[in-house]
Amino acid sequence: MATLALPVTPGYAFDTVPDLSSLKDRERLSPSALQGYFAILRAWNLDPNDGAALLGGIPRASFYKLKKTPSTLTQDALTRISCVVGIYKALHILLPEEHADAWMARPNDNVLFGGRTPLEYVIHGGIPALERVRSLLDAARGGR
Repeated sequence: MATLALPVTPGYAFDTVPDLSSLKDRERLSPSALQGYFAILRAWNLDPNDGAALLGGIPRASFYKLKKTPSTLTQDALTRISCVVGIYKALHILLPEEHADAWMARPNDNVLFGGRTPLEYVIHGGIPALERVRSLLDAARGGR
C-alpha cells in the first residue's frame, strides 16, 4: 500500500494518508467507499440526481452502474465521498438521528450557505464547499 509520509510533530499523532494517485489504493478503497456512500444517500433520503451531483455531476447512467457494479473510483470521487462521510459522522455526533439525516436538505440560515440548503451549497460548490461544510461541523463538535 502506498502512503504519504506525514510530518513528525512532537505531541501529535497522525494517521497515514492513502495515496489516492495510486491505482492500487483506489482499487482497495473504492468498494467500501461506495458501500458507505450509498448507505448515506439512503439515510439522507437523497434521489439519484443528488447522489450523482455530489459525485461531481456524473451521468445518471454512470451513477446507476456504480450502484449495481462498483468500480474503481477517481481521486476526485474518493475525496468527495470522504467529505460526505465526515459530514455524516459530524452530524450524527451533533444531532439526534432524525435531525442529522434531514440536515443536508433543510433550509439553513448560516451565512455560509447564502440562503441555500447545505445540499445545494455543496452540489454547486464542489469539493471546496464539501470541505467547508465538513470543517464547519467539525468545529461545532469540537474538532473530534
